[in-house]
Amino acid sequence: MKAIWQNEVIAESDSTVVVENNHYFPPSSVKTTLLSPSKTHTHCPWKGDASYYDVNIHGKTNRDAAWYYPEPMKAAENIKGYIAFWKGVEVVQ
Repeated sequence: MKAIWQNEVIAESDSTVVVENNHYFPPSSVKTTLLSPSKTHTHCPWKGDASYYDVNIHGKTNRDAAWYYPEPMKAAENIKGYIAFWKGVEVVQ
């Protein structure tokens, strides 16, 4: 799987974890130099508290386009630290 925005591959992995139709990429497969921490946080009743990243490519910023669960609840421990994408970031095979 690949996560692409602005014709740039942000993440690439054969070992994503799919949860609720979202591919979560292992942290080691993500170009973290393209991400910057966001102040946004949301809560999922069964996964826990999510934190977000802005994606920054070619001088453009896609706010809150990536998210992860730094300390997920027990039911979602398999995605701890894994990163998912949305807001126009294409996730393709």
